[in-house]
Amino acid sequence: MHNLVEVSPTDRKAGINTRGVALVTGGRRGIGRAVCLELAGRGFDIGFVDLAHDDKVDETLSLVAATGQRVAFFPLDISRTDQHSAVVERVTRDLGAISCLVNNAGIQVSIRGDLLDTTEAEFDRLVGVNLRGTFFLTREVARAMIAEARPEMVRSIITITSANAHLVSPEKGAYCVSKAGLSMAMQTFAVRLADEGIRVHEIRPGLIETDMTADVYERYSPSIESGAICPLKSWGQPSDIAGAIGTLATGGIPYSTGDIYNIGGGMHIPRL
Repeated sequence: MHNLVEVSPTDRKAGINTRGVALVTGGRRGIGRAVCLELAGRGFDIGFVDLAHDDKVDETLSLVAATGQRVAFFPLDISRTDQHSAVVERVTRDLGAISCLVNNAGIQVSIRGDLLDTTEAEFDRLVGVNLRGTFFLTREVARAMIAEARPEMVRSIITITSANAHLVSPEKGAYCVSKAGLSMAMQTFAVRLADEGIRVHEIRPGLIETDMTADVYERYSPSIESGAICPLKSWGQPSDIAGAIGTLATGGIPYSTGDIYNIGGGMHIPRL
């Protein structure tokens, strides 16, 4: 089951041309919700997936519908690769051709601790969602994009990895491994899909103020505010990531594929 919020053409914001459908994973809150709103504001109809329907899903549906674009929610655990094909088919049937995939869904370690205490179950859980699930959903959407060529549309696959795709945090080692692997996966997709006219981009956020970082907010805030971590001396916001994705999804940086965009207030700069 899913929820489709229809908006008649006369209710759409004047001057916004529909750019196709953006499929956003993990769209019920945080960065995912900000991405849904940003892309809707740029003329995309929005399909988003998350684990289950709850009040946060309803909030996202309502907020996106208010932009004048169509929006639908599709329950999906992206680690369930056997469900990917059916969801992509439903999105295409109910909303139209997918022109943009935003891989945002991801999970963090259950408990930050000694790398040497990492269990196989924890490693498999993180890789299953962050790497394996995202890889195969990307494959499924890429196949759908190729099957329904739309040369009039900018088509893109944009994946949110992490600063930990490069920066080492031993207390969450399995997470780092999953994100580093995902970074390489996106570069391989970029090479494979270049001739198909599909651009692939990677966003590496720094410290963004969301529910996922709530448990380290007090720990990192003094270092952020002093400039020891981020030269800009502030936490990033979901809208900072969403704005970058909006630029890429609308072709604002056309001579780019497989490139990595660090959005972290300078956190990614190596310093002595």
